Amino acid sequence: MNILIFNCGSSSLIYKIFEVKRPDNIKVLLSGKAHRVGVKGAEGSFIDNSYNNKTSKEILSIENHQKAASLALKFLTEKNISIDYVGHRFVHGGSEFRDSAMITEDVFKKLMACLPLAPIHNPISLSVIQETRKTLPDISQYVAFDSAFHSKIPEQAYTYALPERIVKEFGFRKYGFHGLSYSYVTKEATRFLGKGLDELKIVACHLGTGGASVTAIKNDHSIDTSMGYSPLPGLIMSTRCGDIDPMLTIYMMVMYGYRPDDLMDILNKESGLLGVSGTSSDIRDILHSISEEKDQIELAFKMYIHRLKKYIGSYIAILGGINALIFTDDIGVHNWQVRKKVCENMEWAGVVLDKKRNENVTDDKTCKINTDDSGVDILTIPTEEELVICLEGLRIIEGER
Repeated sequence: MNILIFNCGSSSLIYKIFEVKRPDNIKVLLSGKAHRVGVKGAEGSFIDNSYNNKTSKEILSIENHQKAASLALKFLTEKNISIDYVGHRFVHGGSEFRDSAMITEDVFKKLMACLPLAPIHNPISLSVIQETRKTLPDISQYVAFDSAFHSKIPEQAYTYALPERIVKEFGFRKYGFHGLSYSYVTKEATRFLGKGLDELKIVACHLGTGGASVTAIKNDHSIDTSMGYSPLPGLIMSTRCGDIDPMLTIYMMVMYGYRPDDLMDILNKESGLLGVSGTSSDIRDILHSISEEKDQIELAFKMYIHRLKKYIGSYIAILGGINALIFTDDIGVHNWQVRKKVCENMEWAGVVLDKKRNENVTDDKTCKINTDDSGVDILTIPTEEELVICLEGLRIIEGER
């Protein structure tokens, strides 16, 4: 059985085909990634594809995720690979979805109703579902939700300090995201460290080229997380502002005439690193340009690090100390400068980074980058959200048989 997985990030699309012989016998048959999808930056977009130990790279305009999906589907069609099921990452299922689901017509309508909850992510995932339906109309598809991992966050952490009637009427609460990634790296950390889930208190940082978040994890459960009802709050991200004073949006509407849809675009698509630096939404571009002595570019990097350290510190306090600090996703794994700055002056929490190990991380496997006398294990873990989605699909398929 071959399962095709699509994983949409805000500025990327990963796809993998898993060949499944048994739940304990799964291998990647083909994989690829579209980079800088719709990104404004110093470099152009491209897609790479890997099959039969050969990797190709095509540089071309990829203006949206539907186009990226069409390129991926075209590649696997050219390789004449059959597909039995297609699984999708869907960021925000709201109160409607607490578990993965096959995409029936009823489920599709409910997914459409969830679009406003994650205005960057949910629409692009739906567009990829639609593209796949068009290309592979007879293949069953399913969705796995990023918000599910955080469903057991304590009430004091997920409840907003609003009038109770408002919270109940509209269902406002913290949902949290990147749950598929956190599920994977938590289990990988226990395997790598040889410890049980009940032995670890973890702060995990999912740092992508688009979205980014931090989560406090204890006993394999999310205790708190930086994103909220939507993926907008928390860290400073590529084009998202993260935490701001909510009164600013009121002022912009009432005093300066901004419309709600204007604010949605500004906060989600024009802020963050792009808004502060004025040049790029990609932290890699920011780092390359700091030496040019442009004040706003350096400020963007300092703000990114400051916000990240603040969340890590607060979650260490909530957990009462930690055993492991995890960095994952593209920036978390591939960018030693970010890790170096984040871990500076964190000895008070037992976090002591080994400079040489940090600069020589192997990108495709879990690495320990702390000193031998560090009180906290600092790990870089390449996330495998696609494998988690594949396993979710197997669980659903088995349940339907």
